Amino acid sequence: MRIFEEMESEVRGYVRSFPTVFDVAQGSELFDESGTRYIDFFAGAGVLNYGHNHPMITEALIEYLKHNGIVHGLDKATIAKRAFLQKFRDTILAPRNLQYKVQFTGPTGTNAVETALKLARMVKQRSNIIAFTNGYHGLTMGALAATGNYFYKDESYGSRANTAFMPFDGFLGQDVDTIDYLRKFLSDGSSGIDLPAAIIVETVQGEGGVNVASIEWLKGLQDVCREFDILLIIDDIQVGNGRTGTFFSFERAGIHPDMVTLSKSIGGGLPMALLLMRPELDQWQPGEHTGTFRGNNLAFVAATEALSFWDNDDLANAVEYKSDILKTELEKIAADFPEFEPKVRGLGMIYALELPSGVANEVSAEAFERGLVIETAGADDQVLKFLPSLLIDENLLHEGIGIIRDSLKVLSERRNKMMTGQ
Repeated sequence: MRIFEEMESEVRGYVRSFPTVFDVAQGSELFDESGTRYIDFFAGAGVLNYGHNHPMITEALIEYLKHNGIVHGLDKATIAKRAFLQKFRDTILAPRNLQYKVQFTGPTGTNAVETALKLARMVKQRSNIIAFTNGYHGLTMGALAATGNYFYKDESYGSRANTAFMPFDGFLGQDVDTIDYLRKFLSDGSSGIDLPAAIIVETVQGEGGVNVASIEWLKGLQDVCREFDILLIIDDIQVGNGRTGTFFSFERAGIHPDMVTLSKSIGGGLPMALLLMRPELDQWQPGEHTGTFRGNNLAFVAATEALSFWDNDDLANAVEYKSDILKTELEKIAADFPEFEPKVRGLGMIYALELPSGVANEVSAEAFERGLVIETAGADDQVLKFLPSLLIDENLLHEGIGIIRDSLKVLSERRNKMMTGQ
């Protein structure tokens, strides 16, 4: 590990949580250079919904490269891009009766968010954006302004200009309807909240602690946007691509956002981000918003293969089945360790086990020693975030959950010894 400490910036993060040198990976398993095996409940922070090195995707990439296919193409027309657009239209958009234009942004999710915010402001000729408490949308300037966690912000380098925050579903308690709260601010000319060009929201807040918006809340949010002529942007970067059981996380609510940002797993494990927009919002002039790496043809190839998982309902059904396993087993763990006051919440294949401040990090570290990679989330890192591949083998899923149980048992015994002075 010495070269990483010597050469790499102090900003490095995950290498501190998982201090080993990884070598190879397949499906939901990682192996370090000494051959030690780890179960992956992290999935590249949501990039690897289809697991590591899926043979179907790997073979398509090898064949494309052997053919000397275009790798870098800016926004020129290529065989790979055409195949992706056709597959995305026919497999994802058409069956859901969604009419969206596709814009390829830079390679990361924050690029897609920046593009959405810029376009919304241009179309509506308003500068304000509304985001939500505990929201996370990226760390470049516009996206950072819409991100709630102040760990990532500082007034000396990040401006909050033209961004306002409203309470997410449940933030003020279950008895407070935060849609009514939002509507009051928008309808009162003296509230201090300027009418926004857009409202941006995650239907399930991943980095914010796996906070799940209810169907009623999401429908109410769309109603507010229509009522006040505000564009609704769904950030589906982490919880889209099937993470909640349907390809888009908003499908369960039956809403139709004006824009959708996608990244992470849409590239089949390779960097790609895109913005979906209603056709009438596509008011760009040619070349008005560009990026050198907006056309990642290897990602187009990988993505086209990955979208084949959505040719039928098999994957959605598998996610529903494994979601029930996650929920059931985590609720059992919560019942067995009441001293930690655990809380379980989630949807599809993203679940949270909320623990007291500091405990989640301890469990993550203990689990890593036992062969499981799992990250924490939430404003105080108080949540263990379960984010395994959608394709994870059922036995591996149970094994990984068992490691969490064992890790909590170790911490519980350690705590009891401290309390009894042993």
